[in-house]
Amino acid sequence: MGYLRRRVITALLAANVAKPLPGKAAPLGFAVGWPTSELAPQIVALTALDTLQAVARGKATRTGVLLAGASVGALLYSIRGATGSGVLAEKALVDSLGADYLDALPNRPTDADLKVPLREVARPFTLMKPGVEVIRDINYRDGGSRARLDIYRPEGVDLTDAPVLIQIHGGGWTIGEKDQQGILLMNRMAARGWVSVAINYRLAPKHPFPAQIIDVKKAIAWVRENIAQYGGDPSYVVLTGGSAGGHLSSLAALTPDVKEYQPGFEDADTRVSACVPFYGVYDLGGVTGDKAAIAMRDIFLGPRVFKLNAADDNGPFELASPITHVTPDSPDFFVIHGVNDGLVSIKQARAFVAKLKEVSTGVTTYLELPGTQHAFEVFSSIRSQHVLRSVERWLEWHRANRRTATSEEPAVPVG
Repeated sequence: MGYLRRRVITALLAANVAKPLPGKAAPLGFAVGWPTSELAPQIVALTALDTLQAVARGKATRTGVLLAGASVGALLYSIRGATGSGVLAEKALVDSLGADYLDALPNRPTDADLKVPLREVARPFTLMKPGVEVIRDINYRDGGSRARLDIYRPEGVDLTDAPVLIQIHGGGWTIGEKDQQGILLMNRMAARGWVSVAINYRLAPKHPFPAQIIDVKKAIAWVRENIAQYGGDPSYVVLTGGSAGGHLSSLAALTPDVKEYQPGFEDADTRVSACVPFYGVYDLGGVTGDKAAIAMRDIFLGPRVFKLNAADDNGPFELASPITHVTPDSPDFFVIHGVNDGLVSIKQARAFVAKLKEVSTGVTTYLELPGTQHAFEVFSSIRSQHVLRSVERWLEWHRANRRTATSEEPAVPVG
């Protein structure tokens, strides 16, 4: 492949980062835009090196060099936006938790802690942290690989009553594995003394919904009954996940009393303390009237995930929508979504957050990220590091805030 062709491809990728492909082409825009935006520093460096080599060898063309310059300019603008996500994240925390929220953290971060180390950005696919052990493939119910979970915890530490984070993978309810997503966050929290749990669950279409949420509930029940053996506190459990995992974590957090999702274990306690969904789906039934949500229901969710026709009965889709389960007693939420998301419209997050703020008496923190695609935090990047560090601070605040409450009632939210 010649220099000019390489520069054309890079220019098209950079253009898609700046303005993602719309409509039916949006999934393609995500597929190429997500890695391009998060690996922008590396692509800029490679483009500059390739151009210098082409010039030195006399193979550079004027058009190619101009395209290289335009690509680098667009990607530098994207990098600037990624760097600014740290400021946006901190503002979201201050607005919802209070200007002095850092004072409640057991180990208050320094200014250096709030900055992203270059070594973590330079090694985007180094996901594990030293000093974290993983106990793999524990069965939380009868079954094969889809009935198993992994536990991340600090190595060589005698844990007692450590806070627990359950990670639920995404993949459109049809694909995905427990060791493919959330690795950076689980490692960060394990290094901070948390017990992180990553679960598998049955997948559609072989196992239509609600098999997925039933398995998530089974896993929560298992954690509450067994996590003390691994140093965790069964009374303090937080859920997280991205995409379909964002949906399942939110739905589980909001439906501890929905018996349809706990067949055969209706009396199990599946309550959780908080939820941190990334780019989740919150309206599966089209109850908000959003055209994108309705299209997702009719084109994908109905035939592929539920194996049902919403035109015959929209009830199961509405029941599966987290937005329909918000109550004054809903747990605290930290909702995160990218404006440029090519798979799940930002309108889903906006509507869900609006409902939480209108109805729930708990804390609702919302981080909306301009120029950000779906799945942005799967590997290490400028943006993912800033956002995951903000999630770490939110979780540590939540832990400290709830632990210092003087009664069994949740502490009074400040935002």
